[in-house]
Amino acid sequence: MNHPYTPHPDEKQFAMLAHVIAFAGFIIPLGNIIGPLIIWLIKKDQSHYVDFHGKESLNFQISIMIYGVISAILWLIVIGIVASIAVGIFWLVLTIIGTIRATEGQYYRYPLTIRFFK
Repeated sequence: MNHPYTPHPDEKQFAMLAHVIAFAGFIIPLGNIIGPLIIWLIKKDQSHYVDFHGKESLNFQISIMIYGVISAILWLIVIGIVASIAVGIFWLVLTIIGTIRATEGQYYRYPLTIRFFK
């Protein structure tokens, strides 16, 4: 999505943080959701740009959690192993892309994301 607005460097930094903090899930259970949620709640009223990226990251992380649970259930019929690997790679690659796009000042929308927060 292209917008005529150029975000301030501080806005870019917080938008980038809304994406990259999802990696906290490696250390803290549900950190991939809690991190973006905290950034979004703190900054959503101060910047439309951070509000957009915070919601986008949060929606993506919740969607990935749902896809991961479905993949785990599918382990019972073996296809879940492949699905879990695919979901993990999909999450990693797109989280990095979202982080880069936010840093570049672009409005990035994750594919295959359920829009819980609009």
